[in-house]
Amino acid sequence: MLKGLTKAAMVAALLTGSAISAAAQEYTIRATANSNENDEDYDGLVVFKDFVEKASNGAIAVELFIGTQLCSGGAECLQGVADGSIDVFVTTSGGAAGIFPYVQVLDLPYLMSDDRVAEAVLSGDFTRKMREMALEDSGGMIRIMTIGNTGGWRNFANTKRRVQMPSDLEGLKIRTVVADLPQELVKALGASPTPISWPELFTSFQTGVVEGSKNGITDIMNMKFPEAGLKYVTLDGHAYMGAIWTMNNDKFLSMPEEMRKVVVDGFAALQQATFASPKRKSIQAYQDFAAAGGDLYVPSPEEKEAFREAAAPVYDWFQENVKGGDVIFKALTDAVAKAEADLAEGYKSDLN
Repeated sequence: MLKGLTKAAMVAALLTGSAISAAAQEYTIRATANSNENDEDYDGLVVFKDFVEKASNGAIAVELFIGTQLCSGGAECLQGVADGSIDVFVTTSGGAAGIFPYVQVLDLPYLMSDDRVAEAVLSGDFTRKMREMALEDSGGMIRIMTIGNTGGWRNFANTKRRVQMPSDLEGLKIRTVVADLPQELVKALGASPTPISWPELFTSFQTGVVEGSKNGITDIMNMKFPEAGLKYVTLDGHAYMGAIWTMNNDKFLSMPEEMRKVVVDGFAALQQATFASPKRKSIQAYQDFAAAGGDLYVPSPEEKEAFREAAAPVYDWFQENVKGGDVIFKALTDAVAKAEADLAEGYKSDLN
């Protein structure tokens, strides 16, 4: 039986106690991310592939398609998930908002205070509620498996001046995605929202079409935006950059329960990898930004509260104007309150 196996397969057989061959593969998961190998999404997929293939003892094979090999953009890729031509796809809230408008809740500003709160929120009932809503709205075809991170926290960055208070944003042309909520936020803070596609942003900074953006530091440095004139970053951390991992529901349910558990556990491992990746990558990114002459500003607690108060009307707008907005807003705020309470209770023990 071992005669036709490669040396690597023989080693794997010795380590696992059974021969793993192509014939053992009963399921194939085709996973795609419209990013590149420097992105947190790729880091997560590598962990997912490794975990699932090992934990299933070779019964599940995971094929990775990075970039636009299978599809281009949120709407097209999610349609691929719905019709089964794509098994797994990761999207931002902006990419999914056209189909599931309530996912924009992840862009509501200043609701999650730090990584520990955000990670607790995205690992519990909030994500399950969003999964339930997406399944219903997609006719049972698109299943949200987990929500990870893709780039850390969104901060305001611009080419003109240091921003310490909301009033410092007044009049600046800030790049947003096409989704409504980011535009409402920028308007609430006194700036001018300007939807620009991601590939056009570098040139838009150079030409003055836009003067600022809402991005994490790793995206800023990966895209070399300082070379286009981006000089000021305010670390207001207004939104955790959630990555929504979706899967074709029929493909998931077609697997026996023990294989579904492997997939679920694989997404949990993926989530942890994407939580960790931006923390490490941002260290060097911040150093490189400062070394290039960039200005990093950390708002005081009072200044950050001023941002939160200025942005507060967006909460009402979201609940009143976005389908499912009131339901998912309550799910998020309840989850945040629980995470903060659990963290406070933990401190009572950890600090004494």
